[in-house]
Amino acid sequence: MHLLLVGLGRMGCGLGARLSRAGHTVTGFDPAPEARLAAEIAGISTAFTLEDLVGSTGAGERRVWVMVPAGTVTEQTVAALADLLGPGDSVVEGGNSDYRDSMRRHDLFAAKGVGMLDVGTSGGVLGAEKGYSLMIGGAEALVEAWRPVFEALAPSPLEGWAHVGPSGAGHFAKMVHNAIEYGLMQAYAEGITLLSSGGNPTVDVAAATRAWRHGSIVSSTLMDLTAGIVAEGGLERVRPYVDDSGHGRLAVETAIERGVAMPVITQSLIARIQSRDQSSLAARLLAAMRGRFGGHAVHKADAL
Repeated sequence: MHLLLVGLGRMGCGLGARLSRAGHTVTGFDPAPEARLAAEIAGISTAFTLEDLVGSTGAGERRVWVMVPAGTVTEQTVAALADLLGPGDSVVEGGNSDYRDSMRRHDLFAAKGVGMLDVGTSGGVLGAEKGYSLMIGGAEALVEAWRPVFEALAPSPLEGWAHVGPSGAGHFAKMVHNAIEYGLMQAYAEGITLLSSGGNPTVDVAAATRAWRHGSIVSSTLMDLTAGIVAEGGLERVRPYVDDSGHGRLAVETAIERGVAMPVITQSLIARIQSRDQSSLAARLLAAMRGRFGGHAVHKADAL
């Protein structure tokens, strides 16, 4: 399959590289010259404009994966593609979009005969090697048409990807996934802060987190990354300022609207907001974890 990839940031390049290794032809576009250069170095051919990208394959068979920041950039990209694509073409929107926007965009494309899938994509900077978790929303027939791509991107053809429902369901599932992530990160950070609090007995925190990585009920990819952060030390150089991408806020808002109690996730969101006004080891750990698994910016303490 010839895949057209819009967005050549770290996630986009990772997706493209993994697909290329699986034997798919990938052509990418990004307005930033440095992003196109990085893609070329990774073995992904590039187009100079979105129009050139769409024109690189025949009408009615174009498969476009959009991997750009949620919000304005996604909205502009979708609008441009709606003008360039036609009946028989299809689009995957793989960013962290608001599920309500995804449902609206599905209708926009459908009016032009273009299929759309919203695909919550998890895996961060490790996904290119280990595979991505894919939560797919949209029509069953279109999911089947894209099956070779999903099988190549997932950790294995049979695991790590699923059709979770109709339009909007993929990004709704990713919103909940990210909200759970907030709670897990907060629990790890608070527990490790208690381990590090001194008193009698003292605990070798690096050794404890290393033990937690294997055989423990709290073992996870996130724990692997966290143990590495603890072992490296140097958290005093990390500013305890923890950003939030917006998915946690949207999840809490949706839970309130639906009458669903989410005290742990809600409190973890509040903790991120509180981190911007105070210093704590937990906040430093949260900031470092986001940087390690997702490539998010880490604010350095010397910038204060």
